[in-house]
Amino acid sequence: MPEISRFLGVVISMYFDEHNPPHFHVRYNESRAVVSIKECSILDGSLPPRVRGLVTEWAELHHAELLQMWESKQFHKIEPLA
Repeated sequence: MPEISRFLGVVISMYFDEHNPPHFHVRYNESRAVVSIKECSILDGSLPPRVRGLVTEWAELHHAELLQMWESKQFHKIEPLA
């Protein structure tokens, strides 16, 4: 699973051949979650509230880039949350 971003202990990844809806995977310590790209909502798993807020902020900033990456399967690193 290619890692596309890492910040403040949060690791964000995408699988190459995943099912719809478009989403990415988040790891933070022992927490795991699958997050919808379109709604920035958790589809599966859970994250601490602070981490969920950071991930949502990051996903909203990179929404178009994440969708393009999902559709093209051209994975690359995305800037971390500053």
